[in-house]
Parts: sequence; C-alpha cells; structure tokens
Amino acid sequence: MSAIPPSPILRGDALDYYLGQGYYRMQQDLFTCQFLPINDGFFTVHWLRLVLPQVQFGAEQRRLLRLNQPFSVSIRPFQLTAEYEELYARYRFSTNFEAPPTVESFLLAGAERSIFTTSVIEVRDGAQLIAVGIFDSGLRSLAGIMNFYDPSYRRHSLGKYLMLLKIEYALGQQMHYYYPGYLVHGYSKFDYKLFACRPATEVFDCISGYWVPFSWPEVERQSAELMAAWHDEAPDADDLV
Repeated sequence: MSAIPPSPILRGDALDYYLGQGYYRMQQDLFTCQFLPINDGFFTVHWLRLVLPQVQFGAEQRRLLRLNQPFSVSIRPFQLTAEYEELYARYRFSTNFEAPPTVESFLLAGAERSIFTTSVIEVRDGAQLIAVGIFDSGLRSLAGIMNFYDPSYRRHSLGKYLMLLKIEYALGQQMHYYYPGYLVHGYSKFDYKLFACRPATEVFDCISGYWVPFSWPEVERQSAELMAAWHDEAPDADDLV
C-alpha cells in the first residue's frame, strides 16, 4: 500500500487526477493498494469507476428509486453531527464486518478540518434520519466514501439507494466519473458496487495504468497477472536467512 501525505486543501483537479490513478481516500490521506488479506486468504483488489454519460438505470434501479420515493432527500456540505454518530453506531452494531468505531474516526481521525470537499446526503422518513451517504467532489469526479443506514429499514436497500442518489447528483453537476471504491477478486462482499450500471463500469488495470471496460474475465486476467508479479517479487526463503 502506498499513500500521499495530506496538503492543506486538495484541489478538485488534483482529486480527479489521483482517483484516475487508482488512489482513494483514507481518513485525511490518499492511498492505493493491490492486495487485501482476508481471514487466512490473500486477495487482489480492483478499483472501479462509472463513466457517467454512459449510465442508464435499468428496471431494478428504477424499482428501488420508486420504493424509496416517499422518503425526503437533502444534500449539503458535510458537518459531523451527533445525529450521524448515533445512526452510525446502530448501523455498525448490526453489521458482521469490521468497521471503524465512529464516523469521525473514519473520515477525520482527529484532524481539525478536512482537506477534501465533502458533502452529505441525508435520507429521512418524516423527521427521522434513516440513511447517510458521504462523498467527495472533484471538478469532474465524485467519490463515494461512506454509506450507513438504520438497520430496521434493511428491506429498502438504502446502501444501494444512496449509491444511485450520488450518481444522480453527479450527473446533475455534469461530472464525468463516479468512483465507488474497489471490489475483491474471489470475495463477493464488495460486488454490490456493480449494482448501479455494470455496462458503464470500468476497472483499473494497475499494471498498464489504464481503465478498461469491466468484465469478470478481465478481473480474472488482472488478478492472475498481479499474483504472478507478486510471486516473482517475493523473496526466496534462502534470502531471508
């Protein structure tokens, strides 16, 4: 994993550039990685983006938008609140994966202010906050950073709904790319990031440095190449003596 140290303010064009190079936000840094250890396994990481002018929502996406139409949606500059932390605590308690303890630790980690241009989507059922989606904006790119929701609304697929709302916002801002993060070859927990529009999705080939149309055979090819390169670079046991 490699990281870029924070600057006082990260310009929108700079965020566009680093997202395009396969970097992503971690607290107040930008990082990238190609491998992820999970349990006793070692898996390859594959960064994704959607080409927004190519996005077309299908029947499943339109159904989800209709299902959640009774809820109110607002978008504003991000400011951490106790209401967000309370909702996140309920969400985190309901999950079966390791997650940061608080929203603050996920985004700021003690920093007094953010170097990113960050906004928040609030979804409310009446006055009740039921979902929060956090994203960073560049000039031509939007990066989805964090989603969490009230677990009692699980049937509304609010995580996927927030993804669609972020894409709709980015389209309204005439942005060109939406970055949802990565998926992991051979580990399906992150595959939901393909939900919005698979035909508009690209995957980053970190060896060639190019974005290419997403397909599972392409991910398989990249994974095999990454694993081969890693084995070639790993030291022999005799070298460690």
